[in-house]
Amino acid sequence: MEKFIKLIDESDIKVGLVGNPGGKTVMLPTAKETVYGQEAELLKQWGVDPELGKHFVEGLCDTFQVLYFDYEGHRLQHPNPENLTPENIVKDLLAIADKMNVKKFHYYGYSWLALVGLQLAIRTNRLESLIMGGFPPIDGPYQEMLAVTAKTYEQVLSHKNSPGSNEQQSPEQVDWDHVQVKIDENQTKQFFTMYKHLASFDDRAIQHLLTIPRLTFAGEKDTIVYGENFGNVTVDIAGIIQQNKQELESLGWDVEILKGEDMDHTKTMQPETVLPFIKTWLVKNSNGGR
Repeated sequence: MEKFIKLIDESDIKVGLVGNPGGKTVMLPTAKETVYGQEAELLKQWGVDPELGKHFVEGLCDTFQVLYFDYEGHRLQHPNPENLTPENIVKDLLAIADKMNVKKFHYYGYSWLALVGLQLAIRTNRLESLIMGGFPPIDGPYQEMLAVTAKTYEQVLSHKNSPGSNEQQSPEQVDWDHVQVKIDENQTKQFFTMYKHLASFDDRAIQHLLTIPRLTFAGEKDTIVYGENFGNVTVDIAGIIQQNKQELESLGWDVEILKGEDMDHTKTMQPETVLPFIKTWLVKNSNGGR
């Protein structure tokens, strides 16, 4: 079943619900639309599965009901520059669950959609478990990402009237030290808004509110060094989680660092990498998915 659901900014997002009707429900806000042709080939060069959303849904729907949508893709098409706050994102996700008649659900998010899951967990009692991939549950790099998104927004504003190339490039062709951001200013401003509202968020102070099963994971090479254009900051996802592993486990988190020289931020979000252990963990923490 697929339907369009109106979010709090009046934009309509496509949402699907498929799978085992007797199983628990997993919310997947990371279910990107399948792309084809040249765009698909470029994604493959970047190590991205062009059927990422489809493969996640298919991989889970034999055991679980899967509530899936592409929240990031929707926000790129329908930016919410002034009001993409943690509170409003949570309202969006709960509105989706309400309209699809889903009362309780497990949640899997990756990168910024992982931190969204943490915000969801402290604002509602409807989560049955939480999986955060590619973003630490404690000592999250909120200040670093605020710096990155602020610099990105500044670049967009300063370059918006300058000529730019629309040519798509492979990773090997990109000069990361001199890359110019050429996207819509509202697209990037919304993420600056989000991180600005998270600037004073204390992720340690809320840990006592979390009583559901929860998993955090990252690839061992998930460290991104941003150059001068993006604030000269390092976002060391793997390092933060590894450093806090013992503390996280004492707080009740399951922690996984996925080993491999290629296990960076992109590789670790791909279905072939993450689906097997996510599904095993979900089954273990949802009474066999029923």
